[in-house]
Amino acid sequence: MLKAAMSTQYKDDAQLEASRAKTRPPSMYKVLLLNDDYTPMDFVVQILQHFFHKNREQATSIMLQVHTQGRGVCGVYTKDVAATKVEQVLQFAKAHQHPLQCVMEEN
Repeated sequence: MLKAAMSTQYKDDAQLEASRAKTRPPSMYKVLLLNDDYTPMDFVVQILQHFFHKNREQATSIMLQVHTQGRGVCGVYTKDVAATKVEQVLQFAKAHQHPLQCVMEEN
């Protein structure tokens, strides 16, 4: 009886280990701001500080990247978090009557 229980325990452990090996980390997504000709630079900095917890220097650097290169990475998150941040930024920009666009793409 003890031998059968040990054998079953070993099989369960082996199955558990096999299922752990199949588990992979979640896909990560970049949240990007896109440049436009109307949204004030200070507003973009405010968004980066508020929604992405960037300090003033980091926010200004990203804002300048958006301005000069057409887009800038705000952060990299899991899919759900990235989608939430995109939606929050779009709603905030719309509420303040700015056409700022925010998108996500797989990292």
